[in-house]
Amino acid sequence: MSTAIAAPVDRLLYKPEEAAEALFLGRSTVYELMAEGTLKYIKLGRARRIRRGDLEAFVANLAPLPN
Repeated sequence: MSTAIAAPVDRLLYKPEEAAEALFLGRSTVYELMAEGTLKYIKLGRARRIRRGDLEAFVANLAPLPN
């Protein structure tokens, strides 16, 4: 009998802690970005979630430092 390994789920919503891990940022930094409106999020009841598209847009809008 073989055990099938499930493929990783392609997430649509991230918890702030998961978003921090994906961005390689600290959890408090993600909460600060959310509070200042730099990183968009949605509220579902008391929970805050960040859409994958909003994470991608945040990264795409980061300005590189001049050399």
